[in-house]
Amino acid sequence: MHKPSELAAFPLRHSLRVRWAEVDPQNIVFNGHYLTYFDIGITEYWRAIGLPYPEGIAGTGGDLFAVRSVINYHASAHFDDILEIAVRAAKLGNSSMTFEMGIFREGERLISGEVVYVNADPESKTSRPLPQKLRTAIEAYEAAGNNA
Repeated sequence: MHKPSELAAFPLRHSLRVRWAEVDPQNIVFNGHYLTYFDIGITEYWRAIGLPYPEGIAGTGGDLFAVRSVINYHASAHFDDILEIAVRAAKLGNSSMTFEMGIFREGERLISGEVVYVNADPESKTSRPLPQKLRTAIEAYEAAGNNA
């Protein structure tokens, strides 16, 4: 079991219940579903900062592309567990952003990881600076701390 303060480090926490279709014959969540859980958490993060995707960045001349995902498995989730998907913006670069992810059950970290996005021109796929309204919204949300 990890320290309870670990979960508090994430300003966005979203609860979900593990569905039967998400477990494998070992009665644990199939590993690929954790990326879906990460995506759900990031979608809720966009909503929480007031820029739901994709409408929130429409008209900026760019779009966000996932370029890297890392998952570390510490313990297994099971059917009917209530999980907390935790998200924080760990780094904002010129054109990229890194989200730190955590999946917890009753305060225990089951999964840790990160997802990196790059803002790019949708046609040429060349990187572009992060839109200022996105950067400003993320910085304000993260500075406010626990908004869950």
